Amino acid sequence: MKGRSLRAAVIEALERVRLPEPGRIVRAFPHEISGGQRQRVALAMALACEPSLLIADEPTTALDVSVQAGMLQLLDVLVREREMAVLFVSHDLAVVAQVTDRALVMKDGRAVEEGPVLDVIGAPRAEYTRTLVAGARKLGRALDLRSP
Repeated sequence: MKGRSLRAAVIEALERVRLPEPGRIVRAFPHEISGGQRQRVALAMALACEPSLLIADEPTTALDVSVQAGMLQLLDVLVREREMAVLFVSHDLAVVAQVTDRALVMKDGRAVEEGPVLDVIGAPRAEYTRTLVAGARKLGRALDLRSP
């Protein structure tokens, strides 16, 4: 593609990931758009080749909670529309529990536990997984300003 057809395809890809003002985004430098917008541009680029598997490596890192929620919702919609699988890589157990069906816990590059996400997080078998889950729960309680 070249010229107008390329520009039209790029704008269409940006619209598919719900970027407002895609014409402005096309002309912008990376430092001129927000982190959430950069994530959506990266997603549009990844989806442009119509993959059957999307590898989402920390797609919500460094995004504020509301932008993170929007990105997760968008991923869910796009995956369902395209009947695509997603390999979701994250350190955030709360997000993993929210968006995945199965989980694989790794330590030092090796799998230590895998299974349905509710089983892995709800009743971890591996000591390392138990430590991760306990830490996430402790942090969650520490950040809950409503608790005494």
